[in-house]
Amino acid sequence: MKKQLFDELVESIKEAGQIHRGEIRPSREFAFEAQDVRAIREKLQKSQSEFARMIGVSVSTLQNWEQGRRHPHGPARALLVVASKAPDVVAKALSNSSRRHA
Repeated sequence: MKKQLFDELVESIKEAGQIHRGEIRPSREFAFEAQDVRAIREKLQKSQSEFARMIGVSVSTLQNWEQGRRHPHGPARALLVVASKAPDVVAKALSNSSRRHA
């Protein structure tokens, strides 16, 4: 990883800690509607079971998100933000890890 990217990542992690502790407010918030989660999954060309396994959640959790009964929070929401902006990067990064743990 290039030093500049690493430094930006470290800064983001520090900021996330401050937000979590209530020291600062997030500069923006992301809320995912059911159709957004489904669109991200479809952009990655994954079935519900494949996508759930890929991001480390149960199929029922994914179905709840896609049907609007529940909403992703925490790390899952962060991963969905990245997947919505860079699906190819997420697919490449997570396709290898899901095969190792299968």
